[in-house]
Amino acid sequence: MNKPEQVKPEKMDLQSMDIAVEKRIELMRSLRRVFPDVFGEDAIEFDELKRVLGELVDPGKERFGLNWPGKAECMKIIQQPSIATLKPMHSESVNYDETNNVFIEGDNLEVIKLLQRAYFSRVKMIFIDPPYNTGGEFIYPDKYAETLDTYLSYTGQIDGEGKKFSTNTDSAGRYHSRWLSMMYPRLYLARNLLRDDGVIFVTIGDQEVSNLRSLMDGIFGEENFVSTIIWEKIYTTKNDSALISGCHDYILVYAKDANVCELGSLPRTKEMDARYTNPDSDPRGPWKPIPLYADGERKNGRFTIVGPTGRRFEPPVESHWRYVEADVLALIKDNRVSFGRDGTGQPNLKRFLSELDEGVKSKTIWFHKEVGSNDTANREIKSLFDGDDKLFSFPKPTSLIKRMIQLGGNARDAIVMDFFAGSASTAHAVMAANAEDGGQRRFLMVQLPEPTERKDFPTISDIAKERIRRAAKQIATDKQGTLKFQDGKEPDLGFRSFRLDRSNFAVWDGQNADELDDQIEMHIDHLSDESSPEDILSELLLKAGFQLTTKIEEREMAGKAVFSVEGGAMLICLDREITPELIDGLAEANPLQVICLDEGFKGNDQLKTNAVQTFKARAQAAESEIVFKTV
Repeated sequence: MNKPEQVKPEKMDLQSMDIAVEKRIELMRSLRRVFPDVFGEDAIEFDELKRVLGELVDPGKERFGLNWPGKAECMKIIQQPSIATLKPMHSESVNYDETNNVFIEGDNLEVIKLLQRAYFSRVKMIFIDPPYNTGGEFIYPDKYAETLDTYLSYTGQIDGEGKKFSTNTDSAGRYHSRWLSMMYPRLYLARNLLRDDGVIFVTIGDQEVSNLRSLMDGIFGEENFVSTIIWEKIYTTKNDSALISGCHDYILVYAKDANVCELGSLPRTKEMDARYTNPDSDPRGPWKPIPLYADGERKNGRFTIVGPTGRRFEPPVESHWRYVEADVLALIKDNRVSFGRDGTGQPNLKRFLSELDEGVKSKTIWFHKEVGSNDTANREIKSLFDGDDKLFSFPKPTSLIKRMIQLGGNARDAIVMDFFAGSASTAHAVMAANAEDGGQRRFLMVQLPEPTERKDFPTISDIAKERIRRAAKQIATDKQGTLKFQDGKEPDLGFRSFRLDRSNFAVWDGQNADELDDQIEMHIDHLSDESSPEDILSELLLKAGFQLTTKIEEREMAGKAVFSVEGGAMLICLDREITPELIDGLAEANPLQVICLDEGFKGNDQLKTNAVQTFKARAQAAESEIVFKTV
């Protein structure tokens, strides 16, 4: 007698998003929408695509673009999913259960991979201040593969002691190549996290600005280049400089999609408003004269304007009036054209201050008086850390980052990310900006625990977390009684701290597929003994696509603890003993998704089959669908 077929639940994918697969899906979807005629049987006919585009590409022909030794290896690194996790660190956090801010200690490449599902197209603005490649910063070694083991070895969590990363000096060989290989995967994956209207700001020095521009052109597209901003970081002359005293850094600005990206404006200054006067006591208030003509020839743009004294005016040679004659006459009748104090001057349009937008466009040169300097940033650190001026080298002033937030993080609920967080100037700037305008922006920081050789703050990530705590207290004190609110919410001055670590599960690393299959089939416990329920829950949420600040409610069903996510849309049970009563309770709640531990079924395949059928029947009755997964 044949045994009834056993129906098994889905196995939850514990790896990070497969970038190569997602890119293929996105490409196929886009191409099918624009070029449906180039598809065969679910495959692209590339020769037909070339014909549709009107050109043939010689595969052996050299391509224009930035290349360097190691670039091909970068793509392998990008496409290698992460099997790590982010473990919550309550003791290092501030207001953990309520805050929407996040600080992550770990290698930023591994972390960005882990964030792909949960934060894909969610980040409004990214600001990074990466190593400038001046010869003193560490760069991942060429022969030291960038994996979770790289990070764990570096931080001394495996092999007994940490391994030091070397500095990248111009005498080491492949000086620029090593830097590019470090930057490329991080920028490539970071682009995925940006919203379609998102924008990225990257500070850089003379050493790599040209390479970085080419690199970002390749990743973001030349058409999405916004600007190169010059920041005056030093306002004094260094006479000990070799030839010329450098005083600036560059800020490269790129949009995810320039067609939909809208940058905010900067507030008007008193100096700007002072240029508007009211010499004729116009009831509409102060105004400024604007030339009524523009360069070039235009149809219907050359005619005679008669002033109030009878004097006749023509546009200058090779110019035209900005408006057609009927519109100019209407402007004159409405007293919107000025002919000078005595009525004989060249006609100018009156631009009224009251009719201007509240803000102005940013210029490409940012002076230290507007956005701060290196000295400003150092004073900020010293004021927070009791005068310690040796704590952190080359921080960025919060006033500089707030200028970027005004432009790129202008959405009041924007996620602002910095994966080279350093001393957490960006987190400080986000909290300060929210306190000033009532926004609810959230920060997402990532920082490697780079050693400092200090006892009070052993790593740079320790400095960053302490700065966030102290900056929050300072903001709350300075703004006491004046903190602005939006929708009745207080400014968020807390943060959730996470640490990069191995998965809580014995996840297959790609070396031996048969071994993993045997382990699952034999129901061997693949959970780490050191993992807490919260560690496991955090990993499952992140890898299911939920953000790190997702609110969770704990319920009781059939005597078991069940975690409810997004109002019951997903239910997670981490109990190691699944019962039929629990399955019935989970199904009765009618969630969209259920996740249970595989070992909770104790090898009872019939109970698994019954669970699948129970969820299926419940979903059919409710005309919905319940996805059931085990891990």
